[in-house]
Amino acid sequence: MRGRTIVRVTALGPRVGSFGPRQRIAVVVLVLSGLLVVAGAGWSHGHKSFCQRAAEARSERAAIVTGHGRRVLVIGDSWSAGRGLYHVGRSWPRYLPGRVHVDGFSGSGFSRGASQCRDRSYADRVDQALLRTGAQPDLVILQGGLNEYDRPSQAVRDGVRRVLAHLADRGIPMRDVVIVGPVAAPARAAEMPRVDGVLADEAAREHVRYLSVTGLELPYLHDRLHLTEAGHEEFGRAVAALL
Repeated sequence: MRGRTIVRVTALGPRVGSFGPRQRIAVVVLVLSGLLVVAGAGWSHGHKSFCQRAAEARSERAAIVTGHGRRVLVIGDSWSAGRGLYHVGRSWPRYLPGRVHVDGFSGSGFSRGASQCRDRSYADRVDQALLRTGAQPDLVILQGGLNEYDRPSQAVRDGVRRVLAHLADRGIPMRDVVIVGPVAAPARAAEMPRVDGVLADEAAREHVRYLSVTGLELPYLHDRLHLTEAGHEEFGRAVAALL
C-alpha cells in the first residue's frame, strides 16, 4: 500500500496497525527509549559500588595464605590487598617470612575517616582479621598511612591508639606488633613526612616497633599511587629485611 507501512513490534505486544510518517517516527522513538531503559536497568543491576568491590577484594586476598612457620597477620590498605595486580596473591606480604594472613581493604587507614566505607578502619577490622587467622598470631603488622594524606594528625593519632588498644584487649602483646609506615608515593608524597612522623610518635608512645620506609623508591602503576608487581616484591623484601 503506497504511503503506508505496517510496523510489527512483537517485543511490545500485539501487532500494531498501519501508520503515517509521523506515527512511524513516534513508534521508533518509543521502541528505542524502551530498549535504553531495559539496557540501563541491566547495567544498574550489575554495577557494584567501590565499597562492595573493596570488600570482595578483601575476601579474595584473605583466602590466600602464603609461607610456613610462625603465624603472621597483616592488616593494611590497597597495597596489602593487591589492588592493580592481576594476581592479588602477589601483593607485598607474600615476601614476608612465616605463614602470612592478610586483611587488606582498599582506601582504608588507621583513622576512621580515611575510608569512604563505613567501619573499615584498622581497629574496626581487628576482630574479623583475627578470626580469619584461626589462632592468635605471633606477629601483627599494621601497614598504611597513604590514605591519611588528607586526615588531621589528631585523627591519625586516635586511629593508631584505637587499633593498638583493640589488639591489647584481644591478648596481643605490643612487643608482637609492628607498624609499617607509608612510602612517599608520588601522588601523595607531599603529606607523607607528616603522616610518617605521627605514626612514629604513636608507635614510640605505645612501645611498638615502627618501620619508616618513606625513602624507598619503587615502581608504580600509572596512577603513581599503587605498585607494580615488581614494586610489591621490592617493598615486601625491604620490609622482610627490616623485620
